[in-house]
Amino acid sequence: HHKMIMQILSAALETFPTALLSWTVWKCSACGRAQPEEKKILFYHPNEVEKNEKIRNVGLCEAIVQFTRTFSPTKPAKSLHTQKNRQFFHEPEENFWMVMVVRNPIIEKHKDGKPVYEYQEEELLDKVYSSVLQQCYSMYKLFNGTFLRAMEDGGVKVLKERLEKFFHRYLQTLHLQSCDLLDVFCGISFFPLDKMTYLKIQSFINRMEESLNIVKYTAFLYNDQLIWSGLEQDDMRILYKYLTTSLFPRHMEPELAGRDSPIRAEMPGNLQHYGRFLTGPLNLNDPETKCRFPKIFVNTDDTYEELHLIVYKAMSAAVCFMIDASIPPTLEFCRKLDSIVGPQLTVLASDICEQYNINKRISGAEKEPQFKFIYFNHMNLAEKSTIHMRKTPSVSLASVHPDLMKILGDINSDFSRVDEDEEIIVKAMSDYWVVGKKSDQRELYVILNQKNVNLIEVNEEVKKLCATQFNNIFFLD
Repeated sequence: HHKMIMQILSAALETFPTALLSWTVWKCSACGRAQPEEKKILFYHPNEVEKNEKIRNVGLCEAIVQFTRTFSPTKPAKSLHTQKNRQFFHEPEENFWMVMVVRNPIIEKHKDGKPVYEYQEEELLDKVYSSVLQQCYSMYKLFNGTFLRAMEDGGVKVLKERLEKFFHRYLQTLHLQSCDLLDVFCGISFFPLDKMTYLKIQSFINRMEESLNIVKYTAFLYNDQLIWSGLEQDDMRILYKYLTTSLFPRHMEPELAGRDSPIRAEMPGNLQHYGRFLTGPLNLNDPETKCRFPKIFVNTDDTYEELHLIVYKAMSAAVCFMIDASIPPTLEFCRKLDSIVGPQLTVLASDICEQYNINKRISGAEKEPQFKFIYFNHMNLAEKSTIHMRKTPSVSLASVHPDLMKILGDINSDFSRVDEDEEIIVKAMSDYWVVGKKSDQRELYVILNQKNVNLIEVNEEVKKLCATQFNNIFFLD
């Protein structure tokens, strides 16, 4: 009898998370000049959709965009909510549109033995998915340059090829059901450092740029966290996302911090250091090896620079050297880089590791707080989260209930409507409290789980957290 009730319950609640239904890139004709419909479509996923349906869907999107323009000429439509899905629109370049259609989550219930599907229309957060769409464009642009530049390089044909090549792979990496507030911030996690070690890194970068005189920009990371970057913020933010979610996970380390012993048995004659290329040549001892590096495009709004991306790593330290794309890096250059950077980066990596462990011992009093929080600073894009565990390379999973993550997203949407500093406290389900603070370009979200506390006590707890973690930068009072 008991078992039967359990079965009935589980039968009632089969849930299907959100999923990507379609993804299109199209160009709308300037000034309403008619053009053959299928010429507009530059990229359409899923490709197997019948041609007329593609044309109909893109036509509908264009109609929605044009129709909503009459009400709000300056701010075009961002999303359209329907019962079964939600559509997100983004115009990254003039007259070029990207549209992502996402299915609402579904709950399957059984009524008289028949399955009934209920669409959860209020589950998805607009801001989260609009941000995902915008970042997809930024990622495309990082590796391909702008849509307009592709048109100049070889017309629609070249643009279609680039879009196909990029999105075919990239769309498979989107995990829409685990997108949350962190996708809105798309921030950078910075590695905490003492001044002395920071200066060592600074002087290392200066020496390297001097001896490898073709380097235009450098970025330095340790443990997947950023320490120094010579790029503009918006370029660094998307490059950081690529490095930490795609490149580094593909080269997971055999050596873990703390077990760093500089011996590299597989490469004879190279025992002094631990350095290796994550992009470019696989084996420097092979004269036939290819020195091909991925190209990236930065400062696309003004100087529009095309660069080779050289990522070189020793232990937990990674350094990115960017050189002008007009200079092809030779095997000789790669060997020179390896022999100069390798030994010094190895020493530096052990220094950072040692310093980090010393600092950890000194501040050992701060054990895992019972708070879970997300912090973001709009000025330097710094982000810190104790909520997310990076479980797998591409997905950053939240360790709290999705309903709580949704409350965080809702508070963030409220914050973005006003310019003033403010604070929101939400009493969530059983014993959970969610607090959001926005102060001077910084945002802090805290989740507390404590029995029998009131508003005043919650406020005190958050004050304590601000005092220990953030040197009181949040004090409005």
